Amino acid sequence: MTHSPSAPDATVPDEIPGGTTAPVTPAELPALRRRIQAALIATQILGGLGIAIGFALAAVLARDVSGTEALSGLASTASVAGSALVAMPLATLMASRGRRTGLLLAYLVAAVGAGVVVLGAVVDSFPVLLVGLVGFGAGSSANLAARFAAADLAEPDRRARAISTVVWATTIGAVLGPNVAAPAGKSVAGLGIPATAGPFVWAAGVFVLAAAVVAVLLRPDPLLTARALADSGPGGAAEGRSLRAGMDAVRKSPRARLALVTIAGSHTAMVSIMSMTPVALTHHGADIQLIGLVISGHITGMYAFSPLMGWLSDRLGRLAVIGLAVGLIGTAALVAGTAGASHGRTALGLFILGLGWSAGLVSGSALLTDSVPQAARAAVQGLSDFVMNTAAGVGGLMAGLIVSQAGYGPLNAIAACLLLPMAALALRGAVRRA
Repeated sequence: MTHSPSAPDATVPDEIPGGTTAPVTPAELPALRRRIQAALIATQILGGLGIAIGFALAAVLARDVSGTEALSGLASTASVAGSALVAMPLATLMASRGRRTGLLLAYLVAAVGAGVVVLGAVVDSFPVLLVGLVGFGAGSSANLAARFAAADLAEPDRRARAISTVVWATTIGAVLGPNVAAPAGKSVAGLGIPATAGPFVWAAGVFVLAAAVVAVLLRPDPLLTARALADSGPGGAAEGRSLRAGMDAVRKSPRARLALVTIAGSHTAMVSIMSMTPVALTHHGADIQLIGLVISGHITGMYAFSPLMGWLSDRLGRLAVIGLAVGLIGTAALVAGTAGASHGRTALGLFILGLGWSAGLVSGSALLTDSVPQAARAAVQGLSDFVMNTAAGVGGLMAGLIVSQAGYGPLNAIAACLLLPMAALALRGAVRRA
């Protein structure tokens, strides 16, 4: 017999495996959920800060080191590729050892990657810079994986809100990050480090701090606790941890396929447009401070309204919010793509783009978790992050080439076309339910 996390007869050791002392009873679950959520919120704030500090000027740094704008898109490509490369090993590690071990390792890898980015800038080596950005991408993997950690112990009818609350926490660090990029650059003056690499110095320290918070506060482990409450045991369901198991679970569920396409499509469209916006803004005379403000507005749209997206997803249904994501991202591409020299219009488009990404990520992540068995969730979630980051990596690479050859407007139009499969599957799902 399988029990939900709120089953009345379920208990779980305080620490699994190797746990010892007081069991967690159903009466203690609400307090446990709040404690785990608080730890995840703290790591999201720090992780969001580390990612945003570095990413704000990553494309500009790549352009300066490579000497060509055509390769500037490789900054986001390398970072997203790193997230994709880490996604499945991270999911496998979490499935066997829990969320804490996986998040801790991912943040430490990101810290090392940020240090290598600085090294690449100092020695003026584009290959070294790219290697560092690949490692830096592990920070995004950690922050993305944390949203699923929030869902581990959540009740099904509050799952989207649990995900969205942790996603929202990223707002604080992510909005602050681009605005401290300039001070971070100034802080390395006289050290032989280019100003555009200064943010990565700060990012390395922030990621180390995030790892420390995970190690100390993320106890007991939410995934292992949820598994024990479901009577599968900390070592059970090993067959559900592989990439093949994740693929099989998605193949058997049309709703899981829709969720996967939603997450990947929303993320790829967002990364493709956002990564090249700083370069497009420099074409029209924007300085670092203005670029920081535009990206901050975009990140505000991504994270600040995620609780609303979670509430809508739980109340109106996942499909309705997926439809909202399609409309918002399409509108964003139209507004930003036709902005020309209007910095205000570009900023508005990027803000709407952030809202669309939030709607797609929250509703898609909740739908994905709903649609597969508990034993397969870690593998499916890892597969989701692998697919979304791989697709976004390709999108980031193509974005640089498209902007260099055709311009920022055509990039937005092409990104909007990525919404078509998502819209078609959502419409098909709505017709089936009608």
